[in-house]
Amino acid sequence: MVRFSLLFLSLTFFNCSTTNVDKQKETVSTEIKLSDDQLLATVQKETFKYFWDYAEPNSGLARERYHPDGNYPENDAHIVTTGGSGFGLMAIVSGISQGYITKQQGVERLNKIADFLGKADRFHGAWSHWIDGNTGKVKPFGTKDNGGDLVETSFLVAGMITVREYLKDGSETEKAVAQKYDALWKGVDWQWYTNNKNVLYWHWSPTYDWQMNFPLEGYNECLITYVMAASSPTHTIDPKVYHEGWARSGGIVSSKTKYNIPLILKHNGAEEFGGPLFWAHYSYVGLDPNQLTDKYANYWNLNVNQTKINYEYCVENPQKFQGYGPNYWGLTASYSRNADGSIGYNAHMPSNDQGVISPTAAISSIVYTPKESMAVIRNLYENHKKETWGNGGFYDALSLQNNWVAKRYLAIDQGPEVVMLENYRTGLLWKLFMNAPEVKQGLTKLGFKSGKYGI
Repeated sequence: MVRFSLLFLSLTFFNCSTTNVDKQKETVSTEIKLSDDQLLATVQKETFKYFWDYAEPNSGLARERYHPDGNYPENDAHIVTTGGSGFGLMAIVSGISQGYITKQQGVERLNKIADFLGKADRFHGAWSHWIDGNTGKVKPFGTKDNGGDLVETSFLVAGMITVREYLKDGSETEKAVAQKYDALWKGVDWQWYTNNKNVLYWHWSPTYDWQMNFPLEGYNECLITYVMAASSPTHTIDPKVYHEGWARSGGIVSSKTKYNIPLILKHNGAEEFGGPLFWAHYSYVGLDPNQLTDKYANYWNLNVNQTKINYEYCVENPQKFQGYGPNYWGLTASYSRNADGSIGYNAHMPSNDQGVISPTAAISSIVYTPKESMAVIRNLYENHKKETWGNGGFYDALSLQNNWVAKRYLAIDQGPEVVMLENYRTGLLWKLFMNAPEVKQGLTKLGFKSGKYGI
């Protein structure tokens, strides 16, 4: 089976001369390139392995991170991520649909995950940011962040709804798994997380209460949290929570432009160029921005514009970093290179450019910028594969400027790659999520419209 886009067929010829009896080798390489479709299929299939082959074994959930060299801090290999596992649920549906695994294999894994999550720590229905994959107990993300994480939970719940929709009309076994996910997501008490105000809060802790004090105000990656809260048939929120909290009574709207491209909404802390590109990915793995509008934005234009501004910035390359250009761009949160050359983490964006490109930025943006994203994929795969390609797809981050690659993976980066490639190729995950009756009702409740889905 051909695994890579370039097959090197080496034909070795030996020549002799009367003045030199030593054999001389001449190697001729013939390159056979994959088509764009074949290349995308290869990237999607290899990246899927993160959520299948390299999942945390006891829970079946997505590890927070995967180190191919096996060099983890103590017990770190068993930390699972709630949000990344939501992307992972969608990835499993994609894997079944693409034939990477059988439906029976997928359903067995999905059932295992549902059973684990049903017994894991919950806080007014919400799961924590990190969970110990061995025990189901909360693994604190920070000292005070040892309780419910509503944003991570919303990413997880979007995956649950997608799974339910995929399995709900199947065999009796499949229907039973769908019902488990239906019950899990309906147990989240979104109303609790308003703290009796007209805004949702990110965190609540049984020991620190509301001390994290992080109201979800737009715009960033958290739109899906409000959509899920409005869609809940058991613990829904009043539309005022969205309009007064998230949209800041209309203050979310921006009139700014960059490169003659409108930003449309105010990006928190990044109002000149827009934020890291995961803001255009996380909420939209299930929420289809095509034809999606409310009184604040056209969400397709919002995401396309943010991506194009990020692209134009990298092409302009004001800091003159090596390699930046039309086939090497994409700034988002990922592993990063510390000043001493060690691996850290950073929210890369035009206003925080460290010379580090994250493959997930362009790959997960393929739905918005197919030509520009394809150029990055092909450049990395054909010209930098030796350094950047591992056993779970492209590594998390690289810097040609510093001849540096983070040979590691993060669930929250690999997940959007698989899901957005699936949405670009088939639209499957968008269709499943957007056609869920509760999602349609929730979007309508908040004033959204989508001609594509009859909303």
